[in-house]
Amino acid sequence: MPPFYVIGHKNPDTDAICSAIGYAALLRLTGEERDAVAARCGEISQRTKWVLERAGLEPPVLVTDIRTNAGMICHRKVIKVAPSDTFLTAYRRMLAAEIRCVPVEDENGELCGILRYFDLLRLLLPADTEGLSVRTVHASLSHLAATLQAESLSVEGSLPECEEDLILLVGASSQETVEGRLKRAKSDGNVGQFLVICGDRPIVQRAAIDFGARALLVTGGIQVSQEIRDYATARGVYLLSCAQDTASASTLIRCSRTVRHVMERNFETVCHSESVSKLRKLLASSEQDLFPVIDHGAGKMLGVISKSDLVDPPRIRLALVDHNEYAQAINGVEEAEVVEVIDHHRLAGDLVSREPIRYLNEPVGSTCTLVGRKYFHRGLMPQPGVAMCLCAGIVSDTLCLTSPTTTLLDREMLTWLTGVAGVDPKQFTEEFFAVGSLIANGTPDEILNADRKEFTEQGMNVSISQVEERDLHGFAARREELEAVLMELHSSRKYDLSVLAVTDVALHHSMILAVGPESALAKLPFERMDDTLFHAPGVVSRKRQIFPAVCEAIHQME
Repeated sequence: MPPFYVIGHKNPDTDAICSAIGYAALLRLTGEERDAVAARCGEISQRTKWVLERAGLEPPVLVTDIRTNAGMICHRKVIKVAPSDTFLTAYRRMLAAEIRCVPVEDENGELCGILRYFDLLRLLLPADTEGLSVRTVHASLSHLAATLQAESLSVEGSLPECEEDLILLVGASSQETVEGRLKRAKSDGNVGQFLVICGDRPIVQRAAIDFGARALLVTGGIQVSQEIRDYATARGVYLLSCAQDTASASTLIRCSRTVRHVMERNFETVCHSESVSKLRKLLASSEQDLFPVIDHGAGKMLGVISKSDLVDPPRIRLALVDHNEYAQAINGVEEAEVVEVIDHHRLAGDLVSREPIRYLNEPVGSTCTLVGRKYFHRGLMPQPGVAMCLCAGIVSDTLCLTSPTTTLLDREMLTWLTGVAGVDPKQFTEEFFAVGSLIANGTPDEILNADRKEFTEQGMNVSISQVEERDLHGFAARREELEAVLMELHSSRKYDLSVLAVTDVALHHSMILAVGPESALAKLPFERMDDTLFHAPGVVSRKRQIFPAVCEAIHQME
């Protein structure tokens, strides 16, 4: 089955990262989703890294695309054959596995062909039905003996491994007829290619050796005299003995041919990271039945898929935390199976599902508050490191309970979780916000994308970024470069309105850069400093203050 991810929004903040960690741990603890994995779809900030290091936890796994891909659904236990495998070996493997097509790998593990059930028939049935070709088998004496489980009785040493043209002669006719055929073969110069097959007929056995046949196969498990053995050895004729009767042995000899002669060398492969939705289109017109899935990084075959595997493959299952809009979600979320949402933002209305899902959305200050309450209501205690992460999410989103988004539940959960984590909330908050000033040390791109969300309002696409700082002394020196990068983002992403809020968490005010139509900027309820800069005293919350103000400005546009 594909993995189950608990994941936050793009450009994840501390609340998104920490709520994913906390809820994935809860699902594993309760057994609801024993394989739940905390994931992220963006880089984490310095402050979040500090929290994880202090909590002794690894960052969530980075996932950039949630669409089901070939590597997830391919069959890993692959029935395969080698070019040197005989018809009988390949046939038995395919028959036992009830499959009609297998990949072919060489002795170095390199994929070199595809073998179809239909191709095997070409090893048994010759294309020509006249002349020597119908009686000629291209095989090695070693493979022939292995197929028949025959015993070598004459020439010392192992049987030849190299393949050669063997002309079959069944010595069931009269002595005169057999000797006549051998005599003509000697005259034609190809008697050294003859494989004579006979049962308890010492005269025919001796004639085959006399005329210099390549090999003699004695069937029916008949005891071969020592005289014949010695004579074959002296003349350099390979002497084999098998348990099958002459008719059965003649049929099985063709089963000793190797698959290298009929395998398909021109075939299609698929990359393990290719999405199923794209593969459906790419492979729709292909006549190939089986497709090896290749990890191009390692250069090896991971598994195989067939067209039927693409019809309705299992989808990656998700629990979304700290968001509920597809615009903010990981790429490919439309092709995943969203089974749960835990959020504290507005409802966007574009989330759809095939089946009913669990949906928790409450007007609290942090998603971590809701996750913490789930532990509390079930009488469960998170591990101290997980509790510390949940504390960080609440502290970050509520500015340690000073944001206007703060509720009584946020206060109760922070008090409980700090006790579990063994931290002092005031000291933890000071240390948290002292880490990693983006205004002082970050690049313009890092500042803009550290915590950025996209919204749609009245058909307008809006981007709002927020950076929280202990003071805004470094903002003026970086204002011009931040404005330039904001304008570039606005143009390249074709946003209708782009906003960057730099928030002072100590004095509770924000400096806001905004790019967009003047009819919208003029309606923003903040103190306008110039064309793009606004001062917003008391404004610290994107969810409760900045975004509603932007929405109102859009609604009031002329």
